[in-house]
Amino acid sequence: MTSASQTPAWWVYRGDGIPHNAIERLPDPPSWRPLQRGMPPQDGISSSPGPADTERGRVFQADRELVDVVNAALLLRRPLLLTGRPGTGKSTLAHAVAYELGLGPVLHWPVTSRTTLRDGLYEYDAIGRLHEANLQRAGMKAGTSDIGRYLQLGPLGTALLPRRRPRVLLIDELDKSDIDLPNDLLTVFEEGRFSIRELLRLPSDQQSVLVQTADGGQERVTDGQVSCWAFPFVVITSNEEREFPAAFARRCLRYDIEPPGPDRLAAIVAAHLGADAYEQARPLVEAFLGQRENGDVAVDQLLSAIHLARAGADEDPAQWQDLLWTVWRHLETGP
Repeated sequence: MTSASQTPAWWVYRGDGIPHNAIERLPDPPSWRPLQRGMPPQDGISSSPGPADTERGRVFQADRELVDVVNAALLLRRPLLLTGRPGTGKSTLAHAVAYELGLGPVLHWPVTSRTTLRDGLYEYDAIGRLHEANLQRAGMKAGTSDIGRYLQLGPLGTALLPRRRPRVLLIDELDKSDIDLPNDLLTVFEEGRFSIRELLRLPSDQQSVLVQTADGGQERVTDGQVSCWAFPFVVITSNEEREFPAAFARRCLRYDIEPPGPDRLAAIVAAHLGADAYEQARPLVEAFLGQRENGDVAVDQLLSAIHLARAGADEDPAQWQDLLWTVWRHLETGP
């Protein structure tokens, strides 16, 4: 990692895991990516990252090239499409950026083959609202039905709320999605806004509605429109199980995270387990690198082995080798 004295002046994210406030000097968006819609609103992040998320962000080790790409994505307001083998830290990068730049908890959107754009934007419980209305008509419940209680913004919808600072959105394993989802995302990524059609139908005296957010908070939506003031920092991960449409790929910055070499492995082990752990675990690290030549193994498998050895699991050499085979089973190997 570049030393502090050599940090390029244009970097906002440094990749050293030390929180700072450089996001305040993020330049204006490019002229072709304008979003200023009135005065910048106050940040209203409803919660802080939990201990697990904070730890993931703190210990992530980014190399110079990756930090360059992150800063380019921040300045250009473009999604960052990360590819690479499982276990190389693609998802963890989102937590590292959010932690270092103080952007609140990461909004996580895991994708499956059934995921649609609507899932990421918002969910409307029409059945629940109808049930409440029926109870009120039957005199079994007092009050009026508040549609906001049945609307919850998804991770993408929450990331697009108007904030002075960008939120961090992790779209995990987009390559598992239906073939249409990447193209469906294009308009939202370009415009930074979307409509909630259930709110568009409301009478004029009910145009301001308090809805639930994906991070446990509440936000007021007016006229059925959600428009961001700052483009979210979007990290999209892919295990390269499919190709993406050219129109989608063109709007992302793509970076392939390679498995860490010896130097980066040393930094990862020290960050997770302490500075003295690497010297004690050097034989295990060398064995891990040899194992990786024969198939895919992830960094957390190395960390697991070091943790077991420090607990004394390596006292019996024969049993230890059998246990290592279990812990280091190649990711493409079946049960």
